[in-house]
Amino acid sequence: MKPLVAIVGRPNVGKSMLFNKLCGQRLSIVQDTPGVTRDRIYAECDWCGRTFDLVDTGGIEPGTDSEILAFMRRQAEIAIANADVIVFVCDIKTGLTASDQDVAGMLLRSGKPVVLAVNKMDQVGHVNPDIYEFYNLGLGDPIPVSAVHGHGTGDLLDECMKHFPEEGEEEEEPDVIRVALIGKPNVGKSSLVNRILGEERVIVSDMAGTTRDAIDSYFENDKGKYVFIDTAGMRKKSKVDDPVEKFSVLRATMAVERCDVCLIMIDANEGVTEQDTKVAGLAHEAGKACVIVVNKWDAVEKDGKTMDRMREDIRRDLSYMTYAPILFLSAKTGQRVDRIFDLVNYVNDQASLRITTGMLNSVLADATARVQPPTDKGRRLKIFYMTQVGIKPPHFICFCNDAQLFHFSYQRYLENQIRNTFGLEGTPVRLTIRQKGDKED
Repeated sequence: MKPLVAIVGRPNVGKSMLFNKLCGQRLSIVQDTPGVTRDRIYAECDWCGRTFDLVDTGGIEPGTDSEILAFMRRQAEIAIANADVIVFVCDIKTGLTASDQDVAGMLLRSGKPVVLAVNKMDQVGHVNPDIYEFYNLGLGDPIPVSAVHGHGTGDLLDECMKHFPEEGEEEEEPDVIRVALIGKPNVGKSSLVNRILGEERVIVSDMAGTTRDAIDSYFENDKGKYVFIDTAGMRKKSKVDDPVEKFSVLRATMAVERCDVCLIMIDANEGVTEQDTKVAGLAHEAGKACVIVVNKWDAVEKDGKTMDRMREDIRRDLSYMTYAPILFLSAKTGQRVDRIFDLVNYVNDQASLRITTGMLNSVLADATARVQPPTDKGRRLKIFYMTQVGIKPPHFICFCNDAQLFHFSYQRYLENQIRNTFGLEGTPVRLTIRQKGDKED
């Protein structure tokens, strides 16, 4: 197992900026308001040839009444319990506060090694004498760092490495399937992640917009190894005016890009809304394998045909995604949640399918014999051959005499013939038309 380093501290001391600086990516949203980070956000880092995991946490506000702040504190406590080393971040500009004292007491009680970092020491060559008051915390020598410029981060990591366990053999995980949960706010993405993992991994609240970052959670069972990426709900662009929410939607879009399978979540009480079609369109355009997940199925009044009617409505409203399987479940009760793993494995395998050129061309010959290629002004489309050039999604190239004659409807017909023969369920298919400089009639 890789060592785990947790970054903790009270709100707005620069934990997320330090996290981004150390891992070299802008993973955690940085905004000059307290409480932007809420859940635990993980990233892999390396220093001096040693790889370790870094976790950013929400600010710890001791003795709070707010539900969200209490959740943030709980998330930070889980990170502290699992960490090998804790980096406690304080702010030189505000100096030592009562909240810092409370957090330090909590860390001392955990019995874990703590490295004290005093952030916002942005001047080089001049040590602000205010740093000495941080010795009062009883956590050893404070390390001056600047999350903005990166000063002192090397010293900080050197200090962390002293507390790492002995280096063992770290396994590579090449066969992990990355699964992104996407949808509009409040459809139950975080509840589903928590239900799958069997722990309060992400904060769940009825308030829309609780999740802000894209949060990765590793999970392994007898069906395989997965990373579930919980994303922020995507609202209509016209309704997004908060800069934090803009970043959240951007992170969700990036999560679609880096995943293998998308779970498109729909609220069973509302059915498919216009926003659902846009969110699903993102996954379709990105060429990702998809499963449509209808959540809150326990809250719907049902008769014998409710599921069939809902399935028809989804097929009609998401007509460009007829290939995606539909799963009705309830994250709240756990009904059918275990079916997710089989479907994710299945659509991931379908998206990775390779078809030999010989088999493709026998399907092509059969399809063109059944329905003649289109003609225009006496000139007929000739399709010479077809070959597969990529997977995830399966990508085919058709070589023909005139690309202008290759009507969209005929492309769709060929795609359907390929699907009928080889399945390719749950994945979009890309078809590229190439023209040979062949002037024969």
